[in-house]
Amino acid sequence: MEFQQPQSQQNSQTSNVPPVMNHGGHEIFDVHEVLSGSLNILNTYTLLSPHVEDPELRDILDRQKQFMTEEYNLTQECFKTGQDPSKATQSYKMQQGNDFIYGMKPGSAPKKPLQTPDELNDENIALNMLNSIKGMAPVKTNAAMEVTNPVVRRVLADSLPNCIEMAYEISLYQNKHGFYQVPQLPQQDMQQIQNGYAPAPVQNTPPPQ
Repeated sequence: MEFQQPQSQQNSQTSNVPPVMNHGGHEIFDVHEVLSGSLNILNTYTLLSPHVEDPELRDILDRQKQFMTEEYNLTQECFKTGQDPSKATQSYKMQQGNDFIYGMKPGSAPKKPLQTPDELNDENIALNMLNSIKGMAPVKTNAAMEVTNPVVRRVLADSLPNCIEMAYEISLYQNKHGFYQVPQLPQQDMQQIQNGYAPAPVQNTPPPQ
C-alpha cells in the first residue's frame, strides 16, 4: 500500500517542510501516546506469556504479539521519517470461528481480585489481553483524527480494524471456554428494537454540470 501525499494537497508552505518535520503539535503528543501504549501492550503480552497453559491461547498470544510488533515498527518508522514505511501495512487474520454461544449459565462463581500471582490462569490472561487491545483502539482513533502527516494518518487508520479483529478473536476464545457469557434480550424486545428503524429515502439528484 502506498502512502504518497496527493500533489493537490500540497502548498507552497508545506512543500518546504522536510518530511521528518511534517507533523503537527497535537500529532506529536498523540502518536507518542500510541507508541508508548503499543509498547505497554507488547510488554504485557511478554509478562503474561510464561503463565499461559492452553495451547490455543498460546497460539493467539504469539500471533497477536508478532503482528503488533511489526505494526509498532511501521508506525515508529513513518513517524520518525515522515515518509512511507519500508513495508506495507497488513490486515490481521484471526483463526477463531465467529459463532458465539448465547445465554447465561447459572452457578458461576463471583469474580474477585487475585490474592497471589499463583492464581493467574488462562481466564485472567485472556481478559488482560482483551482489555489491552480494547484500550488501545480509542487512543489510535483519537491520534488518527489529529494527524496532519498523510502517511502516519493512513498507518494509524489501517491499524484500527486490526485492533477490532484481535479483540474479537480473544472474546470468541473467552466465550468458547465459558470465560465470557453473552446475555440476550427476549426475542420480542429484540425484534421491536430491530424493527424500530426504516431505510432512509435516497434522492437521485443529477450530477453537477
